[in-house]
Amino acid sequence: MTPIQPNISGTVSERILLAADRLFYSKGIQAVGVDELASAAAISKRTLYKHYPSKNDLIIAYLLRRASRSAVLDGPPLDQILNIFDALEQAFRQRSFRGCPFVNAAAELGGDRVHPVVAVVKSIKLGRHAWFEDRLRALGAADPSVLACQMMLLVEGAITTSMVRGSDPQAAVAAKQAARLLLKAGGIKLD
Repeated sequence: MTPIQPNISGTVSERILLAADRLFYSKGIQAVGVDELASAAAISKRTLYKHYPSKNDLIIAYLLRRASRSAVLDGPPLDQILNIFDALEQAFRQRSFRGCPFVNAAAELGGDRVHPVVAVVKSIKLGRHAWFEDRLRALGAADPSVLACQMMLLVEGAITTSMVRGSDPQAAVAAKQAARLLLKAGGIKLD
């Protein structure tokens, strides 16, 4: 299930989303108020609410925008899968790395499984699972769904480990090594 793209109409919406992205990711969703968002976007609260009638609407647009900006990887399916871990290693080297914005959002909302933001996070994560599964199926994996779940666990585990350790790129290196072992065990020939 692929999430819907956020509706960005004009430069005001883009400014709002840029401010939300920066503030939500760096400070946390709960810590950022509407006044701070409006100020960072150089607009009034009224204008903010005109574009995003509720904070949840803005949070969802922020998350969908983040998901749509995920790295598009070219090349054969195996390279695409393994390159995910290289992209993570680069992300972990950034001082601004604060973990997964989607997991952060779901965690901040107290684990309310019926919250609309949590539903969007679930959709994004299911879309990423499907991305892995499609590539693993193309590679002839014995059980692409299970192997996709294992790849997701490696990605999520690497992100969490790196965040807890303070942006540790070695978490991505270790996850890539584990991915190679799982891919081989799943019947995929590695070069």
